[in-house]
Order: sequence, then C-alpha cells, then structure tokens
Amino acid sequence: MLLLAFLLSTATAVADERVAVCHGYGCIAQADIHYSQGQLGDIRRLLFSAVDADGERKMLAEAVGKLYRWAGEQSDVRNDRGGNYADGHVAGKMDCIDHSTSTTRLLALLESRGYLRWHRVLQPEPRYFLGLIANHWSAVIEADDGERFVVDSWFVNNGEPAVILPLAEWKKGAGPDV
Repeated sequence: MLLLAFLLSTATAVADERVAVCHGYGCIAQADIHYSQGQLGDIRRLLFSAVDADGERKMLAEAVGKLYRWAGEQSDVRNDRGGNYADGHVAGKMDCIDHSTSTTRLLALLESRGYLRWHRVLQPEPRYFLGLIANHWSAVIEADDGERFVVDSWFVNNGEPAVILPLAEWKKGAGPDV
C-alpha cells in the first residue's frame, strides 16, 4: 500500500508542470501557469512528429504558440498582441523582455522533459540598434550542428506560432514588421 501511494505521488509530481509567465513589460508581473499531463503529451507528440532539426523547429513554433494559448486560458496574457503597441493598455500585455524570458522558460521545460531532440536551449540574446542599444530580446536555441536560432513569440498575437529565424538574420533586423 505504501509503495502504491509513493508511485501515485511520484506520477503526479512528474505529470503536471508549472511555469511562471511574465507580463506587464519588463517582467514586472508573473502568472503561475499550470500545464497538465494531457497538454504536455500533446506537445510531446507534436515535437516527436519531426524527423529532423528543421522539422523540429517548425513543430517548436507551433508548440510555443499552444503553450501560450493555454497560458492565456489561465491568465491575462490572452490579451497580448504582437509587438508593443497593438495591445494598448490591457492587462497581460507583454514586451520582448516578457516574451524572451517566458519563452526561454517554456523551452527549458520542453528540454528538461526530453522533448527537444535536435536543439538545446540557450540564454536570451539582444538585438542592438545602431550597434549600441539593446532594443529587442529573444529566446535562443542551438541546433546540434551549432547553428543558432531565435524563437520569438513577441512578433505574434497570443497563441499563434512563434517566429523562428536564424540568429544572425534576426540580429540584422529580420522578422515580421509589427
């Protein structure tokens, strides 16, 4: 009986996950988001449908969108719109600091669960205006071949697939015009 209780408590601890998602610009507020075993199973199946690193990046864009959509069901981040101006003064709005921090946390969750097979998660990277001022940040992943990519959810409305671009192109200003 004691063994059964231990196994059930261990399964529960492993099954569900919580991630703090930043909002309010500059990560001044955080929502504690709960992801169920079923949701994480959906993400696992999505990512494991990829057959190579390129496919994993495509599925990862979808996965990040889903994770944010589920976060929006539990918090005001559902109000976030791409860029910094489309969401006005609504609760839950997010700037690139909020997105780069939260997306890195979401990616780290996927990595810790073994869902990333061809990439590893790195620290967020800045993009500089005129080479002097960090004016945009993004989450970053590195492929097994050493190529780095941004996973930038700031460009899109809550719940939409993240934009994934080579880091070098993003640093030169690539990405949707928001």
